[in-house]
Amino acid sequence: MNILKKLLFFCIFLSAGAVFAQSAGKVMEEQNIKSDILKHNVKYAIYLPPDYETSNRTYPVVYLLHGYGDDQTGWLQFGEVNRYADKAIAEGKIPPMIIVMPDAQGTFYINSYDGKNNYEDFFFREFIPSIEKEYRIKGTKEYRAVAGLSMGGFGTLVYSIKHPELFSAAAALSAAVRADDDFMAIPDTRWAEVYSKVIGPDLKGRERLNATWQSNSILGLVQSKTTDELKAVRYWIDCGDDDPLSKGNSLLHIALAEKKVPHEFRIRDGAHNWTYWRTGITDALAFIGDSFRQK
Repeated sequence: MNILKKLLFFCIFLSAGAVFAQSAGKVMEEQNIKSDILKHNVKYAIYLPPDYETSNRTYPVVYLLHGYGDDQTGWLQFGEVNRYADKAIAEGKIPPMIIVMPDAQGTFYINSYDGKNNYEDFFFREFIPSIEKEYRIKGTKEYRAVAGLSMGGFGTLVYSIKHPELFSAAAALSAAVRADDDFMAIPDTRWAEVYSKVIGPDLKGRERLNATWQSNSILGLVQSKTTDELKAVRYWIDCGDDDPLSKGNSLLHIALAEKKVPHEFRIRDGAHNWTYWRTGITDALAFIGDSFRQK
């Protein structure tokens, strides 16, 4: 009898393991794409949904952008996005989707002021085409979205506002949105560390509002677009009430509201940290997933 019980327990254990394996997506953290534009290989991580390797179907895709100081592993290592995606897919909160996480270093996902590090060109001319050729992705606007936190939230908004023909939805968490006055007021030490290689070195005051900033200021981009252009993308904006960037995000909400652009705006209890982003990623993916579903 003991042997039968042990066999039964072992079978149950194996079955539970098989179910868990089937419900867990596949993660690859150290993928590479050769870039002629950037003149070096660019790393990326990718999450493939649980049924990817057992089906022949194609999937919608989310380009998930990391924050300053992180790399392509940030959303996996600290954000545990694969675990949240597995759970949301299993519960039917989001459709199965591919999540792609590129390494952007400290580029803010845009072309640098001197043209020596044109990450935005790389992203659209090399990265998206390579990814959507390599994996079974539905390569149309209706099934493509972009999301990110902080610097990645900035990139999310820049990309979706500039290229509304490419994305159905954009989810920006704690996005680095600043009014001109706040951008000019960034301390010189912080400027030298974070912005000098992207916007320009040794800039002070109004010098910082140069052509690179003007072409990438989120609030400026919103003002430069028509309501119809902005309405082409569904926007999710989420920022903590204790986050210094809550001011810029609130100004973005007001700017979109004044242009009568439908969008979701959240100010939740929290700060600029992974605790906040982990508690927000499922809702952001659900918002994106709703864009992928036929109404």
